[in-house]
Amino acid sequence: PANSVAIAGEQAGIYPCSSPGGWQIIGKTPKPIFDVRKENPILFSVGDQVQFEPISKPEFNKLESQRGKRMFSNL
Repeated sequence: PANSVAIAGEQAGIYPCSSPGGWQIIGKTPKPIFDVRKENPILFSVGDQVQFEPISKPEFNKLESQRGKRMFSNL
């Protein structure tokens, strides 16, 4: 599913949209990493470092609900 955090070997990734992948899904982010309507549609740039931090289900739901219609969760 879109916004799923997954690992394969020593690598981690976030699915920008729903697609088959085969990686082991370990979580989900409430903040989409891709929004085609933005001038810079991709949240990250080459060389960026990303740190994953656990959040509670209520905090996830709060952050996800704040997205509203501003971002796509499934392309």
